[in-house]
Amino acid sequence: MVVAEYLSDLKSVISEEKIIESYEKHPLGNSGGLTVYPTTEDEIIHLLKFASERNLKITLMGAGTKRGFGGVNETADILLSLFDYRGIVEHTIGDMTLTVKAGTPFGELQQYLAEHNQKISLDPTWPDSSTIGGIVAANESGPKRLGYGSARDAIIGLRTVYPDGTVIRSGGKVVKNVAGYDMNKLFIGSMGTLGVLSEITLKLRPLPQDEKLVLLSFQRSSFQEIKEFASRILDTMLEPVSLELLNPTVSNRLYGEKAYSLAISFEDVENSVDYQVFQISTLLPLGVKMVTYEKNEASKFWSKFYKLGPEPLTLEKKITDATLKVGLVNLDVISILRESEILQDKNNVRIEAHGGLGHGLCIFHISGAEEDVLKTIKQLRTYANNLGGYAVIKHLPYELRKTINVWGELPSYFFLLKGIKGKIDPNNLLNYKRYVGGI
Repeated sequence: MVVAEYLSDLKSVISEEKIIESYEKHPLGNSGGLTVYPTTEDEIIHLLKFASERNLKITLMGAGTKRGFGGVNETADILLSLFDYRGIVEHTIGDMTLTVKAGTPFGELQQYLAEHNQKISLDPTWPDSSTIGGIVAANESGPKRLGYGSARDAIIGLRTVYPDGTVIRSGGKVVKNVAGYDMNKLFIGSMGTLGVLSEITLKLRPLPQDEKLVLLSFQRSSFQEIKEFASRILDTMLEPVSLELLNPTVSNRLYGEKAYSLAISFEDVENSVDYQVFQISTLLPLGVKMVTYEKNEASKFWSKFYKLGPEPLTLEKKITDATLKVGLVNLDVISILRESEILQDKNNVRIEAHGGLGHGLCIFHISGAEEDVLKTIKQLRTYANNLGGYAVIKHLPYELRKTINVWGELPSYFFLLKGIKGKIDPNNLLNYKRYVGGI
């Protein structure tokens, strides 16, 4: 690697114990000839200036839970890991805001905030491992997006280091901040291609007094009946934080019911939660089985839910694992989950699928032989496109990512994305070819 020529110079910028020579290839790619573990923002700035002056490519990583998401360059010159760049910068309890370093694990933040009866209103996969920076960079959200929103809704301010080492602030540290253009949106979901997130300021929520999870098993019901039932819920005054449809494989794994199921979660004061659960019971079609989980049981259910799919930190090499994210008009989720069940049998793959009937985002965890997994991805993508939606591959081994377009067709606004990348990172130093259209 060319960076070896500059190793001694790099040690004058970053202390030697924070630099590891890492020439072994990783099955998910997105590696680096050297791995650097900064612990301060100054070290990040010095490293980016060092790389910019020498035109060295940099791959960004937190804990590595999104290592299989995008990227067709197997190894960059430097892998910049924010794993040791962690900690709380400022917590204003009364204003319900929190500023943290990007490498801080999400699970640690939630545990800390629980002591103050607060939480971050996001529900990412692998929450104990995922870093807050990675969650924001990928704009990740879960089934509770219906009530919580996405990362874009939780972020009120960012501190970002540009590829040349310049530090900029976007947004602010107070919730009521309306000054100027919302620059945060440039960086949230940009997959680390525009800058290194240094500090993240989030608005918080109080912990709910009560939470209940209603699980409905549609064992003998038609898909039309599921659609009509979901439509009735969405037309009421009920306020579920999730309205997630689970395919039989997921339902069986999570709570032993091999049927299409709805996971409906309520978070509020006890009287409100109890009232809404009762209202669900009055709307049930005949033959639908209803189970209600109290707060602790609900928490255990979601803990298992967030660990569905391949764990990037412990790879299984005997089969191919993939994760596909699909966005559709919300009730079209029913149609594509049904299609995935047909493809599961037809293509000899295993599919764990779920989707939000309130927000239209679906996740498909697909496992099987390489050619069968790739064929299934292509067929689901075609099906989604025909419904006017999109499909993005969130996890796939590096060698297979080279054979298929992770992001799908270019969006009509791609020229804007390309123009922004060209202005901020003209030399393509950060996460090159990791994002839409190879930018």
